[in-house]
Amino acid sequence: MTKIVSTSARLLVVLATSLMMVACSQQESGDSVTSESSYFNTSLSVSEIMLSILEPASDTLWDNAGWIESAAGYEELYPTTDEGWAFVRAQAAVVAESGNLLALPGRALDNDAWMIYSQGIVDAGLTAMKAADERNEEDFFQAGATLYSVCTACHQAYNPDILNAFDEEDGQ
Repeated sequence: MTKIVSTSARLLVVLATSLMMVACSQQESGDSVTSESSYFNTSLSVSEIMLSILEPASDTLWDNAGWIESAAGYEELYPTTDEGWAFVRAQAAVVAESGNLLALPGRALDNDAWMIYSQGIVDAGLTAMKAADERNEEDFFQAGATLYSVCTACHQAYNPDILNAFDEEDGQ
């Protein structure tokens, strides 16, 4: 009887150990499969993201913030209707998500400054969204200024020729 209990106990320990090993190894491989094999279709290039998505949305934010003073007089550029604020809020969301698109594996040029600049785009977009929700003109303007600073710094680091092209357009 003692031998049967001892053999059964050993068998139970071996079975329990085997089950724990299988469970732990499945969890580890499941986690790595999720993180390593996540698939993002990054067929659009960084340039296409910039030209087709980020730049038009950014231009909308910049075109709807601040003021112009000319011979014709003083003109504020901020939205004046609920629909106008909703539109710039939607464009701010596009800006925020563009930062995420630029940070995806397959697009991110490095895991250093590129990621900081991408996060800066996200933050500026989220700040502009909040400002649009609150109809806060000053915060909306500052979000656009932050976005401009992030874009300029990133272009200096990764594509300085684009800044020179703008200088040439301005006749400098």
